[in-house]
Parts: sequence; structure tokens; C-alpha cells
Amino acid sequence: MASMKEIATSDSLKVGTFVCEFATPGIGYILKNSGLDFVFLDMEHSGFDVATLRSLLRYFEAADLPCLVRPAGKGYYDMARVLDIGAKALCLPMVSSAAEAKSIVNQCKYAPLGERGVALGVLHDRFSQGPVLQKLEASNAETVIFPLIETAQGIAEVEDIAKLDGVDGLWLGHFDLSCSLGIPGEFEHPKFLDAVTRAVAAAKSVSKPIGRIVADAEEGVKQHAAGFNLIGISGDAWILQAAMADAAHKLRKAVTT
Repeated sequence: MASMKEIATSDSLKVGTFVCEFATPGIGYILKNSGLDFVFLDMEHSGFDVATLRSLLRYFEAADLPCLVRPAGKGYYDMARVLDIGAKALCLPMVSSAAEAKSIVNQCKYAPLGERGVALGVLHDRFSQGPVLQKLEASNAETVIFPLIETAQGIAEVEDIAKLDGVDGLWLGHFDLSCSLGIPGEFEHPKFLDAVTRAVAAAKSVSKPIGRIVADAEEGVKQHAAGFNLIGISGDAWILQAAMADAAHKLRKAVTT
């Protein structure tokens, strides 16, 4: 299985989806056997709490499917608790400056790279024992940080954010970015397209990946051509809803014609 760290150091296409509804024991195997490379686990909009995430991470570990976790916020305890229960990769919302991104890295890394509070022999290291320095180094090496670029200010500083040590890649929040630019939902607007081009160029200039969510495979092809190499196709609830709506429509149409 590739880890999120390995995914973040590869420039090949990696396909995932957004998980915000189905915190069920089988979800990891279902998505793994759909051919996905990773999932985006969302706490910001889903209502998933830390206890739910604690279980979800085990389901995806069992299925050998890496997770990029978005905590509900970007305060120290939002991040540290998620890391301590076993998340290896965080995507932090509304990161708008290089100074903020640097502070996030500092809070998510153990000494000597940062100031994360030390908790060893817990879930993140599977309750294992070992030399302290080795465990701190191992945790720092596997902890992945993706700032979410979804504000006009984030775009203004995206080059400085992307090149920071400890920032492993970028994620584009397209809806919030369009709102911050004053053009809600206008994804073909020149101002939005220019911002996307700038974010992609910033990531590529330092050989780091950049990801985003797309509605379907057709849009994914378009965004991959634009430079995105981490593509999240829709999300768990919407994929089920779309599939059921399509099946119900086809059944009714076949019966009534």
C-alpha cells in the first residue's frame, strides 16, 4: 500500500473521493475495491467527531487505503487530537498566508522540527514502544500537511506557501475560492481560472502535488490536463444518490415506454 507521504511525492494521477456520510465498517473495503488510491475524510462539513474519525481511520487502515483528513478547524487541538488518533495526513481549511502555513507545520511536527505535544505509545504509533528519538523522527517523516487554498489571500501567497518545508502539497477549495474572489460558482470566470493556474504553477514549481474535488470523471480528465494530479471524484453520499437516481429513472422509463 502507498502511504499519503508516497502519494505526495509522486507526480502520477491518484484518484480518490470525498467521505462525509458513511462511517460504516465496510466503507474502506468498498472504496479500496473500487480502485481508489486515497480518500479525503472530512470533519469540517460532515459532522464526524473525533470518536467517529477514530473508528473510520481503522476501517481504512484495514483496507490499506490512505486518508487525507480535514479537521473541523486548524487550531492546535483540532490538529493534534486528529494526529494522535492515527491520521497521517492533514488538509487544513482556509490557509491564507505562508506565516499561517508555517505555524501549522510547527504545531504538527515533533521536536526538533516543531512543537507538537509528545504522545507516544498511543494510537498514532499503534501503542508500540521504542526509542523516543526514533519515534519522533518516524512520526515527523510520515506526517503530511496539505494547506487548503480557498481564499483570495491564499492565492496571493500561494508560491510562498507551496515552497515551505513541511508543506507536502496543496489542495484547492474551488467553491470557497470562487466566493472569496467575489464570483460565487463562476468556475469559468477569468479571475477564477487565473487563480487556479497560479496555484497549479506554484505547486509544480516546487515539484509538489495539487489536488481538488471534481463532480465526475469527465471533469477529472479536464482538471488533470490543467495540472491537478490528486483528483477526488465527488463524494460518498452524492455518488450513491446519483447512481440510484439514474437507476430509478431508467427503470421507470423502461416500464412506461
